[in-house]
Amino acid sequence: MPPPERTLFDKVWDAHVVTPETAETPAVLYVDLHLVHEVTSPQAFSELDARGLKVRRPGRTYATLDHSTPTLPPDANGKRPYVTTQAEAQVTMLERNCAKHGIALAGWDSADRGIVHVMAPELGLTHPGAVVVCGDSHTATHGAFGALAFGIGTSEVAHVLASQCLLQRKPKAMRVTIEGRLREGVAAKDMALAVIATLGFGGGTGCVIEYAGEAVRALSMEERMTLCNMTIEAGARAGMVAPDATTIEYLRGRRHAPKHFAAAAEHWLALASDKGARFDKEISLDATAIAPMATWGTTPDASAPVGAPIPAPRNESEARALAYMGFKAGEPANAQPVDVVFIGSCTNGRISDLRAAANVLRGRRVKAGLRMLVAPGSEAVRREAEAEGLHRVFLDAGAEWRLPGCSMCIAMNGDTVAPGALAISTSNRNFEGRQGKGARTILASPATAAASAITGVLTDPRALLAETPHA
Repeated sequence: MPPPERTLFDKVWDAHVVTPETAETPAVLYVDLHLVHEVTSPQAFSELDARGLKVRRPGRTYATLDHSTPTLPPDANGKRPYVTTQAEAQVTMLERNCAKHGIALAGWDSADRGIVHVMAPELGLTHPGAVVVCGDSHTATHGAFGALAFGIGTSEVAHVLASQCLLQRKPKAMRVTIEGRLREGVAAKDMALAVIATLGFGGGTGCVIEYAGEAVRALSMEERMTLCNMTIEAGARAGMVAPDATTIEYLRGRRHAPKHFAAAAEHWLALASDKGARFDKEISLDATAIAPMATWGTTPDASAPVGAPIPAPRNESEARALAYMGFKAGEPANAQPVDVVFIGSCTNGRISDLRAAANVLRGRRVKAGLRMLVAPGSEAVRREAEAEGLHRVFLDAGAEWRLPGCSMCIAMNGDTVAPGALAISTSNRNFEGRQGKGARTILASPATAAASAITGVLTDPRALLAETPHA
């Protein structure tokens, strides 16, 4: 009898099972790469100390500073402007713990430092077919490489540090097929929001989603990372894209790519769902029907094409969301003035995202009274952007150009939106208070955010891209 036909997810899962799952116990899953940052790791390292344990595989762990780090430079005395003493303590503790346990850290003096889900792929740490975990829900980003990547809790961080393994129940498999090609001016962020709107906030719960189809194959690796990054916002455990030539070329020559690259690439290209593999759930979308998207509520699934009327609330939750956002059913979300625009995050802080925003801003000015903040996703992105002169485009337009970090996405470092202010953000979550107490957030693509910064209201970027800006 031939072996059963398996999904990409099945193949990666099966290759990492140390102890199979039973009705009574989860499977024990081996972890290839454990990414660590300063916020979710202190308690985990304290747990190791309390039990007298060491990190099992320091070489399989990589750390960076991103969540609590200020994006403004040090003062004249070299002191960094941490928003709280706790934020500074988190950074100091990670530095000490990494030194104690022999873990590589992209710290303040490292040219590699950046948001964990931006800098790790840049360094070639993320490999197809790997299991990747991090104490951060947007670890799903790494699934763009055909890795099984998901966020874990603090106690699980300690477990992986101590054993290099993790207890997990196997999720179900879902396939989202997106055929056709995205139209000009429509981005991967718009595709992600369209998928989430189709699935609903919990539509992917209990599943690992494999993205397939012509539109997905046409995406660059950075665009695939944006798509997989947002998978968690539909409730899914992880998102994956099967490796192909685009994946191989992205990884070729990167510092942590396998030494025997040709053999590794051959193995990676075999990591595809078998033709007859069965998924527990399947949906299909037409990429040509996707327009620039923006959220109108307080969850990422509450989105619609830019300029479309806000739908009438279907339940108490949606009614509360509209009340919080100050929107009215039937009116478009661009009926209100925008106060803040943020470009950055692990969703849209890569060089291609900054280029897309700069392409809209070049030769134009941010609307008077509106604040625009741009935080590159890593030091590598910052260097490349400055080499291309993108920072000058932002500064000349009236935006703030910051150091790399999570910044206003999670508002843990002092980069916040004021109570009641309306922000358009290229980040991944628009929950109540996510960007600051009482802040209101609209999620959108870099191009949409940049266009909105110019007009002062939520704007379809295609309107500006079709114009010739004034010098």
